[in-house]
Amino acid sequence: MMLNRQGRPSSPGEGAEAVHPTFTGNRALVIEEALLFEIGRTDVTGVDVEEVEDFEPRLGAFERKDPIGLPGFAEPEAMRHFVRLSQKNFGIDTGLFPLGSCTMKHNPRLNEKVARLPGFADIHPLQPISTVPGALAVIDHLAHYLKTLTGMPAVAMSPKAGAHGELCGMMAIKAAIAARGEGETRKVVLVPDSAHGTNPATAALIGFTVESIPVREDGTVDPAEIKQALGPHVAAIMLTNPNTCGLFERDVSAIADVVHEAGAYFYCDGANFNAIVGKVRPGDLGIDAMHINLHKTFSTPHGGGGPGAGPVVLSDKLAPFAPFPYVVNARVLVERAEEVMNGETPFGRLTAFHGQMGMFTRALTYMLSHGADGMRQASEDAVLSANYIRASLADLMSAPFGDQPCMHEALFDDTWLRDTGVSTLDFAKAMIDEGYHPMTVYFPLVVHGAMLIEPTESESKASLDLFIATLRDLALAARRGETERFSGAPYHAPRRRLDETRAARQPVLRWTQPEPIKDAAE
Repeated sequence: MMLNRQGRPSSPGEGAEAVHPTFTGNRALVIEEALLFEIGRTDVTGVDVEEVEDFEPRLGAFERKDPIGLPGFAEPEAMRHFVRLSQKNFGIDTGLFPLGSCTMKHNPRLNEKVARLPGFADIHPLQPISTVPGALAVIDHLAHYLKTLTGMPAVAMSPKAGAHGELCGMMAIKAAIAARGEGETRKVVLVPDSAHGTNPATAALIGFTVESIPVREDGTVDPAEIKQALGPHVAAIMLTNPNTCGLFERDVSAIADVVHEAGAYFYCDGANFNAIVGKVRPGDLGIDAMHINLHKTFSTPHGGGGPGAGPVVLSDKLAPFAPFPYVVNARVLVERAEEVMNGETPFGRLTAFHGQMGMFTRALTYMLSHGADGMRQASEDAVLSANYIRASLADLMSAPFGDQPCMHEALFDDTWLRDTGVSTLDFAKAMIDEGYHPMTVYFPLVVHGAMLIEPTESESKASLDLFIATLRDLALAARRGETERFSGAPYHAPRRRLDETRAARQPVLRWTQPEPIKDAAE
């Protein structure tokens, strides 16, 4: 028998639904929810629509010939459907969200309040520039702080997300190389094995060839390895710092020196900037370009909140190649540059408009409410939380790079699970039964069976203690050979474990009409 943390007996069996099935499929407050097409009716609508008068269609061969077949609902039905779906989702407002590399941090409600102010929430990208000087001032103010925190002279605000920012920075590097007349010779980008997975994809997307650089036994990059790979064929290096193993690249300045000596550029993936804000300025380390994920560092919503934002800071060498549009602060007048003004050679326009106003206002609110000391403390607390988890689990779970301090995330491998009959995936699925979203698993790829945990600075010590106690209980159960607790997990989630391999190889992409329900008496 296994006891839960309240001291009451609990059993990891098939669940009460197998012993006491219900007619509806509901399990008390866990409501079974069908698709809209399965519960709606095509002959009704929750809105009264006036009959359309006769008209001459202009669609030609594209005119619809069959009923559209969209389901209709009464307002309570529609409301309940989406509320029930939201109850099946897990978010940072639900509980600790330990996804490593993703930085699932709390979004302060003050940020949301400011973003909903009429002057920000109602702004439209096609308004005349003369009607939005305040919005441009906000963008310029945020840009100033981003440059201050990174020690970089320029920033492009238009990228819509981290990978979009990577694209922007690498396109600026490509434009700078072309301006030097080396566009046909410098075709290679170096990417360490500890980099984020989007880095090689971004480089390949714009025509570069990617060469991998191995990491040392301690999980960091050796400048000697970089120097050996450099040459007149190399355009840039894309390095994540702190890297995806949760470690700070202590030789980053030496790497920057050898890269610049070879005539190449240094792109730094800023996805983990949350670990060093207020502690280190990337510009001081020799970085030429770095994107900043506002959702990971400055608490804007992480998905589900509309378009994101991934500003890119640029060095003096790359500043002239920043894309349009950008804000020009002439002290008295704040305006938006749409054409070459002072001899710049931008690579063009990355996106239709300047950026995502809601994300800008949220990020600036976070900065102003925390101040320089508050942002520095957030970084320190994020690192402290990760090391607290690492040290608290070190006697049960194995660390691939030894007992060394980490930065914002703690990385474990599956060495400790050998001969237990439990895999990394099994362990992650069992966490769902305990009410936790699993950590990032099987990434980074340089670690076998990786388990990457990032608690962020959002969590209290009490929250961390409960999370640690839960993982210790699961780890001890795995070591005791209680494989049933893991092999079929999750047992208590709305859906049991799926065949993920089959779902990837044989996806069902088309909805089909379900069979009608037959009465048991028939």
